[in-house]
Amino acid sequence: MKLDTKEFEEKMNKTVDAYRGELTVMRAGRATPDVLNRIRVDYYGVPTPITGVAAVSVTDARTLTISPWDASITRAIEKAILTSDLGINPQNDGKVIRLSFPPLTEERRREMTKQIAKMGEGAKVAIRNIRREANDKTKQMKKDGDMTEDEVKQSDKLVQDLTDKYIKIVDQVTELKDKEIMEI
Repeated sequence: MKLDTKEFEEKMNKTVDAYRGELTVMRAGRATPDVLNRIRVDYYGVPTPITGVAAVSVTDARTLTISPWDASITRAIEKAILTSDLGINPQNDGKVIRLSFPPLTEERRREMTKQIAKMGEGAKVAIRNIRREANDKTKQMKKDGDMTEDEVKQSDKLVQDLTDKYIKIVDQVTELKDKEIMEI
């Protein structure tokens, strides 16, 4: 009997997707609506994403414009942005809110590169934990008599190949984000 690696590949893929999601939220000096994904606004007692209560558009490379559909929520959006970890002061003219992203300093670029590397290492550790889980499963299957020694070696090799593939993907994603930050 052979180990079904689909379950473990799916988990590794979800880990990479989560890592990509974390990176899209990082503020890289360029205006992108993704930076608002984690910010919630209290809308009639329900925590709602900003994109659920307003139109968000990129005015220029460094400016986001938030146009609430209900003018009464403008203050709540402004407050949510101020209390978030975004680090940008919104300009509110009563109808729309503007977010101006300052250019990145060299120090901030280095800091972000370190943060990205740390997040990438976290994703790699998660992938290695999935590998360990798969290897433990093959050992248990061998112990239960469901696998021969050759099948265990074959399954371990398949799992290692999957691990190598997904760690390489994490490295590529990290490299792309680093390059993006250095070009801004």
